[in-house]
Amino acid sequence: MLVEVRKENPLIHCMTNVVVTNFTANGLLALGASPVMAYAKEEVADLASVAGALLLNIGTLSKEQIDQMIVAGQAANRAGVPVVLDPVGAGATAFRTESSQRILDQVNISVLRGNAGEIASLVGVEAKVKGVDGNMEGDKLALAKRAAKQFQCVCVVTGEVDVVTDGISAHSIHNGHAWMTKVVGTGCLLGGVIAAFIAVTPNDCLGATTSAVTYYGIAGERAYEKTSGLGIGAFQQAFLNELQLVTDQQIEQLKKTETL
Repeated sequence: MLVEVRKENPLIHCMTNVVVTNFTANGLLALGASPVMAYAKEEVADLASVAGALLLNIGTLSKEQIDQMIVAGQAANRAGVPVVLDPVGAGATAFRTESSQRILDQVNISVLRGNAGEIASLVGVEAKVKGVDGNMEGDKLALAKRAAKQFQCVCVVTGEVDVVTDGISAHSIHNGHAWMTKVVGTGCLLGGVIAAFIAVTPNDCLGATTSAVTYYGIAGERAYEKTSGLGIGAFQQAFLNELQLVTDQQIEQLKKTETL
């Protein structure tokens, strides 16, 4: 699917947080997609309608931003444009949880991506969320399937092992490296990468999402191999490089996925 992304250069409308805007845009460009960051109420519906996919990320949220995300999401739904939601920090505050629920109630989401704590908070499972980091005790696969069925979407629960499911079929992905958690924006950029993959394969959202998460983890592994003695700053730069350099052939060779 990586070849298709680079060939089609899909337009990804990103409504993301201010901390990660530059990293997300550069990461999508490295992948081969075309990012646009647009938030104004006067244009979000128009852009969402013509994009290949829409990313909604609530990392630095306000009521007005959530209102605009819903407008964009509903426009995307009318146009048949897939929508990815990253409920950053859901469970940390009532405002974040309620804002995520508002979007899920009013927009048809194609992919929900979050850590275990965030996803658990949205389906009523007890979890611990500190800032924008969350975890939970228990079965991550069961959690992901519950969320996928409840919100009728593909759910990605990220962590040391990532789980992707549509509520019936499921895959675990063991690619990636711990240093990916040391760079601000890697989780948020993953939402954009997933959006790019489903933009070119909208009829196979589960397969496209699994491919996106696998590709992303492999890029992280390769970046670490090249910078392990240099530090996190070098890793961040190398990670962007690997997003451009990784090939479909390398994905086939290096992927560590299981069907659950």
